[in-house]
Amino acid sequence: MSLLEVKHLYKTYEYGVEVLRDVNLTLEKKQCVGLVGESGCGKSTLARCLLHIERIDQGSILFQGTPLHNKSERSIRPYRKHIQTVLQNPSAALNPKLKIKDSLIDPYSQFGSQTRLNHFQYTSEKAFVAQLLEAVELPVGLADRYPHELSGGQKQRVTIARAISIEPDIIILDEPTASLDVLSQAAILRLLNGLREQLGISYLFISHDLSAVYTMSQKILVMRDGIIVDQCKKEDLFSAERHTYTKELIAMFDS
Repeated sequence: MSLLEVKHLYKTYEYGVEVLRDVNLTLEKKQCVGLVGESGCGKSTLARCLLHIERIDQGSILFQGTPLHNKSERSIRPYRKHIQTVLQNPSAALNPKLKIKDSLIDPYSQFGSQTRLNHFQYTSEKAFVAQLLEAVELPVGLADRYPHELSGGQKQRVTIARAISIEPDIIILDEPTASLDVLSQAAILRLLNGLREQLGISYLFISHDLSAVYTMSQKILVMRDGIIVDQCKKEDLFSAERHTYTKELIAMFDS
């Protein structure tokens, strides 16, 4: 049984534009699936559907075989601890009025009683926060700072630490390096790969950057205008059998 399975998903906005059409994907344990496509093709809408922020029109979303797409907001809450997210803009994701330690402890405060931690230990708030900061290679002393006192790369590491704090099964990474400089991008990708191996988390890695997707993923899906037009194992990306649009993305990647 797949960890996450999306079957024949359709999404149309109120003004009649079909954003997603017949989208299918599977995500296995400890796997990273990359979803690549140009801006506006529907990638982030898919992420919002998977996070139950947007309602789908047709199709199904299953987590370990359990349908999530037809659940109410109240009944979906227990599943939120299994699927976390890291977004493009860490400044928007962090409450500017909260110290870093308070942002990091929030998911555990919400789900800790329902969560059996295998890699982190909650003996005290201070010790727990220290473990999370060390996991994302940040100094423990940052715990008492506010988001505006951190660099962009540091803030993104904090959002990653917050996402892994309750050891979810899946993290949806929606353009997690897009707002960072080249050096910070490479460091974040290296960190994410290491955490996936260490914690056994699965990723859906969404990006317009084929280079980043290639670095992260074992399987790659290519989206154009809300449709998955191509999919392949990473090692088959440069095969002559690839879709014309995939070849166009590769050409941009190589230029």
